[in-house]
Parts: sequence; structure tokens; C-alpha cells
Amino acid sequence: MKYGIYFAYWEKQWDADYKKYIEKVRNLGFDVLEISCAALKNISTAEMDDLKSEARNQGITLTAGYGPSAAENLASADEAVTEHAIEFYTDILKKLEYLDIHTIGGGIYSYWPVDYSKTIDKAGDWARSVQNVRTVAKIAGECGVDYCLEVLNRFEGYILNTAKEAVQFVTEVDVPAAKVMLDTFHMNIEEDSMIDAILTAGDKLGHFHVGENNRRCPGKGTMPWAEIGHALRRVGYDKNVVMEPFVLMGGEVGSDIKIWRNLCPDEAKLDLDAKNSVAYLRHVFSGPYSDYSV
Repeated sequence: MKYGIYFAYWEKQWDADYKKYIEKVRNLGFDVLEISCAALKNISTAEMDDLKSEARNQGITLTAGYGPSAAENLASADEAVTEHAIEFYTDILKKLEYLDIHTIGGGIYSYWPVDYSKTIDKAGDWARSVQNVRTVAKIAGECGVDYCLEVLNRFEGYILNTAKEAVQFVTEVDVPAAKVMLDTFHMNIEEDSMIDAILTAGDKLGHFHVGENNRRCPGKGTMPWAEIGHALRRVGYDKNVVMEPFVLMGGEVGSDIKIWRNLCPDEAKLDLDAKNSVAYLRHVFSGPYSDYSV
């Protein structure tokens, strides 16, 4: 497994200068930097060249995450919206291919965060999403990108809330590039058993996010990391493990993630906490508890 971190741990805006974090994460002990597709909408070829070159020079793998806007909703009942969404993802996937990025994950089958003041039609949205994700996932496959559908908690999404639902959805899509994405923060809210959820996802698991119940770095909460690591080994997961802590108030990130208090009063500790956390995960996930029975 390779270990990474989402750039937004340090940022308050989604559209940021991702390049400046590449050397930082390498120095902190990470293999992977996850960026947002937000800045890729209007990125120039020169900017993509700089980002790709810096990642190569530093030996860092880039992955991508995204929370689509309502205008990019593949589950929408409005055909104009879904047509626009397919055009949007086609452009983004071609840019990911150019950037040598082979994984995109997030609520990329619906939109985020969901507006629950509107009527929810889960069955109808599910069917439309399956159809349109099938189209986009085929494009992703042509671009060499795994299209990973993130299972979200009920407060942020409604189509996929459990690993079981995600496996069913991916099975219906029936395109190799379409895969399941799990996130321990969301799993902690929705799953009866986090271990069973990983085993349910099995070989369909394409991307894995880690974060504590309190959204801090792994090791600063109550998650059963040893058991989680063992379950990942049981299903033969050998892809990326990307931590996604959110600890800073303010800006688009703080507002969207609902950070209403500063979880890291001393911002000078951000780097140290990340460094200690990735070292901790490498140790716990490497197998010291391999005889743990799940």
C-alpha cells in the first residue's frame, strides 16, 4: 500500500496551488498527494506540465478527489444537467490522463453536499446515476483512471451510504473502471461493522480514505486501526490509503466540511501531526496484528 494525504488538510479553499504541497508531503513521509479536481477546470497545459513534473521529480504519486456541484450531478432528472456533467467529467478525465493520475474518488455519481431542502428520489436518482456513471466510467477506463465511488454518510449523501449499496451499484454499472471507495469517517457513522464493510467491498475496493471519528489525523481518535488494516490485508488491498483530516475553520473547506471549531489551535503542529500519523499508519497496517481474528 502507498500512503497519502489530501491537500485540504492545510487549506481553506478547494482551488489551491497543489504543486507547493508535493515536496512537503514527501518530506513528511508520504507517497501520495491527493488533489481536488476543482483547480483542473481552468488549468492550463503549462500548469499541468509543472504539476506533473514536480510530482515526478519528488517521486510522489498524485490522486484526485472531487465533490461535484449540483450542475455536475450525474443523477439529475434534468437531462441538460447530466449532459453537462458528462462533458465535465470527460474533460477532467482527459486532464487526469495527461497528469498521469490514475485514481479519482468522491461522490462522483451525484453531487455534494446534498441539498436536503429538495425532494429526494433515491430510486430514480440511483437508476439515472447508474446509467450515466456507466458512460463516464467507460471514458475513465480509456484514460487509464479508476473511477471510485465514495460511500458517504447520510448527512452528506443518500445514494450510497454503505459498502453493500456501493457493491450493488458498481455491479449494475458493470464497467471495470468503476470501483468502490470507502472512507473510515463515513463508515464509522453508517456501517454496522467497519471490518465487514471492507470485506464486502473486497476486490471492488479501488480507493481508501482514512480519518478519525473527529476528522483529525489517524491516531487521534477512536478508530480500530489495527483491525481495519487487517481487513485490508485480508481482501488483498494494495492500492492507496489517503488520509483526509479536516481540522481548520473557515473558507470553503471549513464551511463545506462543517468545521465549527478549530481542531488544531497551533497550526505549526499540522506538519508534525501528519508526519506522526503516517508513521503510525504504516506500522499498524503493516501487519503487527496479523493474527487478529476478524
